[in-house]
Amino acid sequence: MSNVEKLNNILLEVFPFLTVAELNDNLDKNNVDGWDSVHQLSIVSSLEDTFDIMLDVEDILKVDSYAHIKEILIKNDVEL
Repeated sequence: MSNVEKLNNILLEVFPFLTVAELNDNLDKNNVDGWDSVHQLSIVSSLEDTFDIMLDVEDILKVDSYAHIKEILIKNDVEL
């Protein structure tokens, strides 16, 4: 399974009403119903567990869009 697929699976677990087709750089907390701080921390926890990384506070605050999440993963040496 590719790292993009792993990322997609994380988001689909947190937001089961989304489809794979909706997972793109236009996806962010402003256009996903229920994307709040609790869901954001759930995404952070799953990212850290799945990719064996530790996000700093600045990155945790940026986990608010698909594009930002990809940037954070790349910054943490995760190939996408």
